[in-house]
Amino acid sequence: MGRRLLLLCACLCAAGTGSRGPRGGAGPSPGLLGGERHGRPPEQLAVVRALSRKYWKLLACTVWQEDCEQEQDQEWEEMEVMQEEEEEEEERGASKVALDQPGWSLPDIGKMVSNWYCSFGRCCATGDCRVSNNITGLEMDLSRRLHGQHLAKEVVLKAIQGFLETPQPEKALVLSFHGWSGTGKNFVARIIAENLYQDGLKSECVRVFISLFHFPHSKYVDIYKVQLAKQISETVQLCEQALFLFDEAEKLHSGILDGLKPYMDHYDRIDTVDYRRSIFLFLSNTGGNIINEVALDVWRAGQAREEITMKFLEQRLRTGLLEAREDGYAHNHLLEENLIDFLVPFLPLEYRHVKLCAQDAFLARGLPFTEDTLDEVARMMVFVPKEEKLFSAQGCKSVSQRINFFLP
Repeated sequence: MGRRLLLLCACLCAAGTGSRGPRGGAGPSPGLLGGERHGRPPEQLAVVRALSRKYWKLLACTVWQEDCEQEQDQEWEEMEVMQEEEEEEEERGASKVALDQPGWSLPDIGKMVSNWYCSFGRCCATGDCRVSNNITGLEMDLSRRLHGQHLAKEVVLKAIQGFLETPQPEKALVLSFHGWSGTGKNFVARIIAENLYQDGLKSECVRVFISLFHFPHSKYVDIYKVQLAKQISETVQLCEQALFLFDEAEKLHSGILDGLKPYMDHYDRIDTVDYRRSIFLFLSNTGGNIINEVALDVWRAGQAREEITMKFLEQRLRTGLLEAREDGYAHNHLLEENLIDFLVPFLPLEYRHVKLCAQDAFLARGLPFTEDTLDEVARMMVFVPKEEKLFSAQGCKSVSQRINFFLP
């Protein structure tokens, strides 16, 4: 932030003030916006100074937020009007302010500063300007930062990439993450948000709902449904590509999920709003035992966990969820009506995966470590079943806290 502030100050000072001659007096040497050899026309300087003042006020309001939000909005509106007037003049063939460097003009300077400002502050009427859709980054993060989840990596990447590359999706994308706690469900959801939106989970295009926190009382389900519908509608109107994340989805009341069904179905519009470019993520611990049984059977058969195929495991998982009538998913027929596009299984983590998580935790904090230290962290975890002690009962959860025991 400090470098950006100094850079902008330097640019604005250069743009808004005249340069000095070799003896310290006001000289005719051309500055950044010196279109003429022996000085600048007064009207050019006036425009540049006005532009500099407006950007400075916007920046000041961002850094020192002291009762200036209203003034900031007003200044930005005036900036937009000024830029629109400049564009109209340009279309009518009006003279442009020339720069010493060929091909540059005052609108170019305004655009550069605007883009710089937009890199750390809100700069447009909709949240879509913050959508990045960095598929390359998503692929790299899943490959480097997610351990022991070859199925989740493949399904998430292909599902999201295919959805974003479809010009007109038939319905919203719905992914349902299943597995034990600590296997990486929340971690992958965060990675998705970070690569699809510049502000990650803090983006205005992203809404996170935690079942027991946002919808704690079953007697208020009708109220929750109205509030949830309003939030979904407002978010999609702000960002056509919105992301909705529901954590602890197995604890959602059936009425809440029923209320969500229309937004995930094949409707062109609901109340004049098109939801087909939205993404819904459900994170649930249900099905974890089914996934673990498959992984354990494969291990007992002497096969590598990487040999587990999505086709086989998803079929087992889908059948198990439909048979568990107490689950919210089964009650609401989301699976039966094929509203969930992909069931994403998260496998239980083994000893070697816990060590990789510990290594990431040390690196993230810039702390030194050895192979013996990683082993000590992994041995602090509880492993199941009792006989084999193959899978970490907590996954990688609490690993980052446990490295505190090894600090000097």
